[in-house]
Amino acid sequence: MSKKGDTATSQVRRALDAAVASIGGQPREGQIEMAEAVANALSDRHHLLVQAGTGTGKSLAYLVPALVHGKKVLVATATLALQRQLVERDLPKIKPALEKELGRDLTFAVYKGVGNYLCLQKMNGTGEDPEQEALLEIGILEKDAKKLRAWAEKPGVSGDKDDAPEVDRRVWYANSVSGRECIGKDDCAFGTQCFSANAKAKAQTADVVVTNHTLLAIEIVDSHPILPERDAIILDEAHEFMDRTTQAVTEELTAGRVERAASMAKKFMPGKASDALKKAADKFAEAIADFADDIRSDSTKAGRLPDLPTQLSAPIRNLKDATTAVAALISADDGIVNPDELAERARVKGAVNEIAQIATKMLKPSVHQVMWFEPNFSTLYLAPLSVSAVLRKNLLTQSPVIATSATLTIGKSFDAIAKGIGFDVSSDGKEEFEEGEIDPANVQMLDVGSPFDFANQGMLYLPKHLPEPGRDGPSPEVLTELGELIDAAGGRTLALFSSWRGVEMADEHLRKVLAELEIPIITQKRGDSVGSLVERFAKEPRSILLGTISLWQGIDVPGPSCTLVAIDRIPFPRPDEPVMAARAAQADEAGGSGFKQVSLPRAALLLAQGTGRLIRSLDDRGVVAILDSRIVSKSYGSTLLNSMPPFWRTTDGSVIRNSLKALDKQFIEQGM
Repeated sequence: MSKKGDTATSQVRRALDAAVASIGGQPREGQIEMAEAVANALSDRHHLLVQAGTGTGKSLAYLVPALVHGKKVLVATATLALQRQLVERDLPKIKPALEKELGRDLTFAVYKGVGNYLCLQKMNGTGEDPEQEALLEIGILEKDAKKLRAWAEKPGVSGDKDDAPEVDRRVWYANSVSGRECIGKDDCAFGTQCFSANAKAKAQTADVVVTNHTLLAIEIVDSHPILPERDAIILDEAHEFMDRTTQAVTEELTAGRVERAASMAKKFMPGKASDALKKAADKFAEAIADFADDIRSDSTKAGRLPDLPTQLSAPIRNLKDATTAVAALISADDGIVNPDELAERARVKGAVNEIAQIATKMLKPSVHQVMWFEPNFSTLYLAPLSVSAVLRKNLLTQSPVIATSATLTIGKSFDAIAKGIGFDVSSDGKEEFEEGEIDPANVQMLDVGSPFDFANQGMLYLPKHLPEPGRDGPSPEVLTELGELIDAAGGRTLALFSSWRGVEMADEHLRKVLAELEIPIITQKRGDSVGSLVERFAKEPRSILLGTISLWQGIDVPGPSCTLVAIDRIPFPRPDEPVMAARAAQADEAGGSGFKQVSLPRAALLLAQGTGRLIRSLDDRGVVAILDSRIVSKSYGSTLLNSMPPFWRTTDGSVIRNSLKALDKQFIEQGM
């Protein structure tokens, strides 16, 4: 290693020691190893993938070298919870100690999309606004609107949705705008007070900027700067980045969205063009409603659409023509000087242009895209089959990327996730790059493990006597087994299901068999806030929490509330999941295996995340039960097992139940 590298590493080590001491922590080998690797990647400008198991303290392991680096570093997270942890807890706690160690001021900021901030122009505009007027017609919404306004008028507030009082989402939308609809700071009467613009200005000068995967993905795919310039990017929760990128650039078309744009255009620019758009919007709404009814009556038509359906082609073409015409007229109208009218024009133009662009793409989908229709929400979607090529070109050649997560390997290999993000893991590195660009094959991979002793802290129960799962939800045998395990554990259970059907069946069964026990049953329902469910689960140690896919990741409940994590089945993608099915089909057509290349890695990743909910601290003990016999009876089971924490394994149910009973007794004696 070079002298420069030695200096950077030793400086990071001293800074990490100072940061850990400032929060009352202890040095951890994995954290030190990761911090030194991040420091080397930043100074030598190469890519790095780091799997850092639960308990490593990976946030400090990348924040400290990022601040020591002395150049601007962007940190992108998948979840709001981690974003808030970084800017509200981790960075403020370590900042004083690091400033003393480094002898300079350190700054950090959070950067969010425009729609996450109140728009003062929209809130205070003098023009009539259909969205604002609608609020006045509903009493409770008017009350929420007044509450939001009162908050916005307080000195020093951020205008950030996450800091605002809780209001109905319709109230928030009526007082915020999208990036397309924003007039811009320079032309806005409220430009100097703009919450979004001021947050952006703060982020431009910060040493570390924390943002989300979605904003970064939009910038990368559109090749249009949104986020501050930076010297390097750190992707936390990197196992989710490919999916978040896909979601961020998925186009969707609904009757409500179209009708909103038409109403805005008609109010702003009455005349033949807006009348034609209103007519096209009505025809589209009628056509998409009929198409939804058609699919609901014939389930074989659901799922992926090879082409745009005939009954939607003409309405969408008319919609494209009508929105394009209105957008052209709005662009030609340059005589407006009133700030309120300018802002309204920007909102109308943004809404209309968005519909025109989506309609254009849906009329001519590429072979590299997948289209599908969701009848329950009457929504037409268009998504890319793969995002790895655009991530490679627009992200990985531009700046060093440090990607980290507790789960980056599938069957002990980084390849699947690395390829999904765009790294050339099998490249010989001989591709030509322009000066200053980085080779996506120049990537180091590191697994720093976990400080937890999984084999002694946790048991993995693999009941091979259960029948293989079918399509109708958990079998009676699985539900019986689940009830017996929860009984033995005295509650204290997080039960994860791969479908809403499984959640509902388990809820019905458990309320019967556990009726005589004092075990509160918390059941997730569609639309529930995950945070409030988990908070209640953590506060009631003998409760059980039943939920689906949103509870498989990011749930952190150490202690006696969670001593059993039960999983109803291996979470393979559903056959009717359009993007996954299309990616698997593409792999099959190319001579590969859609199951091995797409379905199995996806299931292994989710299973690793789900089983990772059990051991969250050095004192945690418990059991993970996978109630799907295929994990021991099928050859692919080894790949799944090798992707999970190395728990002690058994197929003996009596051993597991006795262990759970002993744990429960211990907690009761301790008053927990």
